[in-house]
Amino acid sequence: MQEDRPPLPHLPGPPEPVRRRHPDWLKVRIPGAGHYGRLKSLMRELNLHTVCEDALCPNVGECWGRGVATFMILGDVCTRACRYCAVRSGKPAKPDWQEPLRVAQAVKTMGLRHVVVTSVDRDDLKDGGSEIFASTIAAVREQCPGCTVEVLIPDFRGSQSALQTVVAAAPDVLSHNVETVPRLYRLARSGGNYLRSVDLLRTAGRLLPEMTTKTGMMLGLGEAREEVIATMKDLVAAGVGILTLGQYLQPTREHLPVARYYPPDEFREMKQLGESLGFRHVEAGPLVRSSYQADRQFERSHRHQS
Repeated sequence: MQEDRPPLPHLPGPPEPVRRRHPDWLKVRIPGAGHYGRLKSLMRELNLHTVCEDALCPNVGECWGRGVATFMILGDVCTRACRYCAVRSGKPAKPDWQEPLRVAQAVKTMGLRHVVVTSVDRDDLKDGGSEIFASTIAAVREQCPGCTVEVLIPDFRGSQSALQTVVAAAPDVLSHNVETVPRLYRLARSGGNYLRSVDLLRTAGRLLPEMTTKTGMMLGLGEAREEVIATMKDLVAAGVGILTLGQYLQPTREHLPVARYYPPDEFREMKQLGESLGFRHVEAGPLVRSSYQADRQFERSHRHQS
C-alpha cells in the first residue's frame, strides 16, 4: 500500500529566455579563426576595449575577419544607461593616460589605413574625456602616418570647450550619433538631448570645415517615416556629410523591444532618399552600424564630394 505523502512544493524553474525569431535578412557571420582570434588576443594583450564586443555588435565576425575593429577608450563602464545600449553602466574607473599609446600601437600592429575610436559617456569627468580623445588622435598620427582617424564622440553635455579640444586635434571624421527621432529621446536615451546633438554636429563642421561630420540612427524603435525624414532634413541643414541607418536589435530582455523590423528594400529606399536630400553618403541596411565599413564610407563620401 502506497503511503499518503504531502504534495511537493511548486518550485519555479529558470526564467524563460527571450526567444525572438529574427527575419532571414538579419543572419550574421559567426566569428571564426584567422584575424578574429589574432585581434582578440591583441586587445587582451594591450588591455583595450572595443565597441564590437562591449556593444554586442552583430558585425564583429565580418569586421574582425577583415582585420578591423572600433576601439572604445575611457573604459567599458558608461555613466548613462540608454535603454537600447548593451554597454554596462555604473561608476567608471579613472582615465588611463597610457591608453592612447596602446591604441596607436594596436593600429600600427593591425596595419590600419582608417581607424575608428569611440568611448563610453564620461559625465563624471569635467572635460567629458575630450583630452583623451585628442591624445589618441595625436598618438595614432605620430605612430601611423597616413592612417585616417575617425572619432565617434559623446555629446560632452553640450560643453563647447570639450568639443573644441577634440576638433583642435583635427580628426578626419567627427561622428556623433543622434540615434533616433526627437520624440523617442525620453524613451530611449533620457540622458541625451536631440537639439544638443544636432548643434554639436553643426558646430563641429563650422569649427573645421574640411573635416567630415557623420551621424547614425537606429530604425525599429517605433519611429514614423515622416519623423525619420524630418530628422534627416535637420541633419543635412546642420551640414552632416555621412549618415548611417541600421536596424535596432534588442540586446537583452531589460532593453527596449523591437517595434518593427525594416526589410532591406526599405533601407535601400532610405539611402536614396537621404542622398537626394543632400548627404554626401548614406550607408543603410539592417546590419549597418556607425562604424561598419567606416573606411569605405569615408572614401565614398569623398568621391561624391570631388
